[in-house]
Amino acid sequence: MPENVIIIGSGPAGMTAAIYAARANLNPLLIEGFQAGGMPGGQLMTTSAVENFPGFPDGVDGQELMARMRKQAENHGTRLKMEDVTAVDLAGHPYKVISSNNETYESKALIIATGATARRLPIDSEAAFWNKGISACAVCDGGLPIFRNKELAVIGGGDSAVEEATHLTQFGSKVYLVHRRGTLRASKIMQKRAVEHPKIEILWNKTVAEFVGAEVLSGLKLKDTQTGEISKLAVAGCFEAIGHIPNTAFLKNQLEADEAGYLTTKADSTQSSKEGVYACGDVQDSKYRQAVSAAGTGCMAAIEAERWLQEKDLLDH
Repeated sequence: MPENVIIIGSGPAGMTAAIYAARANLNPLLIEGFQAGGMPGGQLMTTSAVENFPGFPDGVDGQELMARMRKQAENHGTRLKMEDVTAVDLAGHPYKVISSNNETYESKALIIATGATARRLPIDSEAAFWNKGISACAVCDGGLPIFRNKELAVIGGGDSAVEEATHLTQFGSKVYLVHRRGTLRASKIMQKRAVEHPKIEILWNKTVAEFVGAEVLSGLKLKDTQTGEISKLAVAGCFEAIGHIPNTAFLKNQLEADEAGYLTTKADSTQSSKEGVYACGDVQDSKYRQAVSAAGTGCMAAIEAERWLQEKDLLDH
């Protein structure tokens, strides 16, 4: 018998969808992932302190938060499998889901919650200071005590980079925007905001050659893209704003997506371009990319999947 609903992905969106689907007696199967697109649990698994998720006034460790969500989903009856989804077949119904263990599952409805992976600089020293002064989310981490009243850096030149830099001015004493070109890629209004902000200094034609520090990040070595000259920049934090990659390769273009690869959904809905297939969390959200907004869309996806199954009279009676 096909599953009522299979949820692919185990971050805040996937786990919230599982909680709601389980409480609706849909007996959901959640495929957590294993190696593809990052570790099971999503990007919060590499976040040490989450201070903006409701219900935790003193903050919570990212791994602890995801462990709590996972346990809650299990307690309500979600079945979990820790394996990657390598392909799906949306040509017929019920839909087919193929896993890395060569298992083929069938499902009446699908919820895609595979998230997005932050682009990271391919520098050996970057990995050493990840979560020790280097982050890919200023909104998530910028207010942490280690960054307050310190000089900070943002890598990038698009709208996201300017947004990150502007956000960090609330906490840091100064923010350097490091860009590899002589002009920003950001929109005109965002460029104006960066150039005119008294706490933002743009370092043109610079790339990061190395991250330096002892236990935590203390600075950057920058390479001038025109002269090759190496300079040093002392900062307590560095935020990489060089884009995200939605984890959708396994779909093989069977669902509509925007130019950046994020799955498109109908207005005020998580409904994808395929009936009975829903997309939630960072795999369809290039704007907010927050744990709480991902959880919200996970809730929406589960409710919409349940209503669709009822309307189509696909639930076992």
